[in-house]
Amino acid sequence: MLTEFISKLAVRCLETTGYAGAAVLMALESMIAPVPSEAVMPFVGFLVVDGKWNLYMAVLATSLGSVLGSLVSYSMGAYGGKPLVTRVGKYLLLDHHDLELTERFFHRRSGTITIFVSRFVPVVRHLISIPAGTGRMPLGPFLTATLAGATLWNTFLLVCGMKLREHWGLVQKYSHQVDIGVAVFLFLGVLWFLRSRLSRKAGPSQV
Repeated sequence: MLTEFISKLAVRCLETTGYAGAAVLMALESMIAPVPSEAVMPFVGFLVVDGKWNLYMAVLATSLGSVLGSLVSYSMGAYGGKPLVTRVGKYLLLDHHDLELTERFFHRRSGTITIFVSRFVPVVRHLISIPAGTGRMPLGPFLTATLAGATLWNTFLLVCGMKLREHWGLVQKYSHQVDIGVAVFLFLGVLWFLRSRLSRKAGPSQV
């Protein structure tokens, strides 16, 4: 069963690296690295339900990771500007179109509420810290909004993982259908990866 294999692999990786590993993954998720929180936090929920991790420690570790990652991106924008972001981003599949959209989104609605809401928006939550840094948003409000938004989002995904684990028997009952869904998801992920690579290579030639 593909779903069973992926879940066991993810849980094993988290078990091996512990709370620190989960924090690092969520730090990467809050930067320009292609690490989706949806692929991390539900499995943290698995470990909580299994009694291997403490709920509050899991939320604390992953939230701190999100804040640290966001702070790194903020610092890149504030002290290195777009040239530094571009240099680092080329190794992490940074989509410049997505970054430009995020920058426009931030500058139209810049403020604490924007940073908070952005934590719930796909793509934007990975990049919003960069324009916050280049715009030199006050650090206090930035960190407060980031912590609040990240904690709520991470906890939501963690609880979803806990509920999924509690009904894992039902997932196994319909394993064939679930595997098809997972296979389609992975296929779309590969397409996204290839598109990012091709668009990155095509970018310089269009200048």
